[in-house]
Amino acid sequence: MSHLERNQCAISGANDLEHLYTFKDFPVFMGCVDRSEDKDLKADMSWCISKGSGLIQLKNLIPLDVLYPESHGAGAVGSLWDEHHKTFAKFLANNKPSSVLEIGGGHGRLETAYQEFDLIPWTILEPNPSPVPGCKATFIRGFFDEKFKLDSEVDAIVHSHLFEHIYEPDIFMKHLSDFMKDKQQLVFSLPNMRVMLERKYTNCINFEHTIFLSEVYVDYLLAKHGFRVDSKEYFKDDHSIFYRAIRDQGVTSIPLNSDLYLKNKTLYSEYIDFHINLIKEINQRLNEIKQPIYLFGAHVFAQYLVAFGLNTSRIAGLLDNDKSKHGKRLYGTNLKVFSPSVLKELDTPHVVLKAGVYNDEIRNDILENINNSTVFL
Repeated sequence: MSHLERNQCAISGANDLEHLYTFKDFPVFMGCVDRSEDKDLKADMSWCISKGSGLIQLKNLIPLDVLYPESHGAGAVGSLWDEHHKTFAKFLANNKPSSVLEIGGGHGRLETAYQEFDLIPWTILEPNPSPVPGCKATFIRGFFDEKFKLDSEVDAIVHSHLFEHIYEPDIFMKHLSDFMKDKQQLVFSLPNMRVMLERKYTNCINFEHTIFLSEVYVDYLLAKHGFRVDSKEYFKDDHSIFYRAIRDQGVTSIPLNSDLYLKNKTLYSEYIDFHINLIKEINQRLNEIKQPIYLFGAHVFAQYLVAFGLNTSRIAGLLDNDKSKHGKRLYGTNLKVFSPSVLKELDTPHVVLKAGVYNDEIRNDILENINNSTVFL
């Protein structure tokens, strides 16, 4: 499989990338499939850091048609995501847009949540549309680039958990800047990546999230391309950050701090060391447990743990709340996916749970609604 090589910093464009760590033969797709394992594609996931900007970034990029063979499902399942969409919709409503262009809206859940506040013209630009019932948006199939044109005027450009997926964030921001007029608003949500990496969440950076897009880099890119930050709001303390920025040609650039290289390099080294030690501890415990053992999260959460060396021979299967994954296999592994309800009749089942911000929601649901004798590792 061919790949795209990143030889320059995705933020600064400098030729100053330094290798940090490589995961050998990591699955290139985070989803679940119902075909044989021999068709799965894997690639080395090599992380590097810019000596100048301090930006942690992926060296080799997966072609988009391989990385996203179907509609992107992140943010579609779970009460926490429902709360995110409702809260972000309220944040947007506070700014009273008269019309919206949403880039990468996918399922249209944000527009559906926004209907509680207002019904306005809403267009979604998305390469693989999969609208949910009740979505009233107009869908355009495609990508946002320098060639994109829209026949009608819009008051606000919106995107949610898209920015961190962009391979060339600097170019993306330039396209937005060129597309938008002065005083138009850019409203977006993105993961709180610094907190996620500090807390060792395995869904922070990966083949889809190829840049460590923490707030300092977002603020830098906005100012560089003529956007003034008008307001900012945090959803939970470790989930998302909402931004409202105004296109303003009078904005001046802001420099990046010189200490970002050392801070981010240290942060990533601690992340790697933590997981190496964690997996050693978990594997030792797995060998001592006689009850059935499951791993929660048929997604990158599990793929990362396997890449760090988790002993999957002791794992009976994967658990996931997404019904569309049940009965399938997590890409890149031999692990089949089951509903958490399989725990119901088991005596003291054990579940390996490391799903970042979703841990509490998952744990409480299992203990309160399925099996209160479940033990979590």
